[in-house]
Amino acid sequence: MHEFGEPEVMRLDEVPGPGQVVVQLHAVGVNPVEAYVRAGWYGPMPFPYTPGTDAAGVVQAIGEGVTGLAVGDRVYTAGTVTGAYAEKAVCEGSQVHALPARVSFSQGAAIGVPYGTAYRALFQRAHAKAGEVVLVHGASGGVGTAAVQFARAAGMTVIGTAGSEKGRRLVLEEGAHHALDHGAADHLKEVVALTGGLGVDVIVEFRADLNLDGDLTILARQGRVAVVGSRGRVEIDPRETMGREASVVGVTLMAASEKERAAIHAAIAAGLENGTLHPVVGEELPLREAARAHHAMMEQPAHGKRVLIP
Repeated sequence: MHEFGEPEVMRLDEVPGPGQVVVQLHAVGVNPVEAYVRAGWYGPMPFPYTPGTDAAGVVQAIGEGVTGLAVGDRVYTAGTVTGAYAEKAVCEGSQVHALPARVSFSQGAAIGVPYGTAYRALFQRAHAKAGEVVLVHGASGGVGTAAVQFARAAGMTVIGTAGSEKGRRLVLEEGAHHALDHGAADHLKEVVALTGGLGVDVIVEFRADLNLDGDLTILARQGRVAVVGSRGRVEIDPRETMGREASVVGVTLMAASEKERAAIHAAIAAGLENGTLHPVVGEELPLREAARAHHAMMEQPAHGKRVLIP
């Protein structure tokens, strides 16, 4: 049904339609935004709906007008038409990207939102540059490990934080020069000491409600905080931004233009090909256990990406 009216408004649609692709899914990524939508924080949804944007699998069918893809191609998705928590998904051709043979399907399911968000935060919003010092404040999750890998490959000094010893080991393994405990009372002093007292140039922040006020005190002159996530309000002292001429910028992957999205996936493709990007899968669960995956994502320390297997 595309409109209300007489019986003749009913019609048979077939998928994929023009410009679309059907992908047989082998792995599905679990992202925090799906928990927020599920909880109703983003407003009403048309029920029923299928959650999810990120997945990886094999092209099963191709609609008219799609170029650059063939049936049988290994791909990852960065968005779908019908939802990713499923065995198959209909996607627009622009949402489907080649998955190199060296990257597993589970790793492919950990690419779209995490790596897209990390790239947008670092380069499109915070304008991070080689030689700068980057703090990834919560670096052991999907977006965090992606940000560490991108920043290290681009020639930055990377400081990552995590809430567990296991998480800090992961942060170092993924390329950070230093890994700190963000639960320690003096960890911000440690960050400043690692910069020789100059402060950090860029902070990638996932819990602005907890950390933003402190983040502003450790920025270098003209430092930038890229706010990727927050679970509530926060009080800050604006004077901390004034002498430093510091900036706080918001990051929303959905706001990226078509040109910016093309740049994101070109950078991801290059990193996957040369090995500087390698998604970290922390846990695989059956698709039927999506609820348990959401509980774990919101209640346990982050350690790589959780993936559902249809």
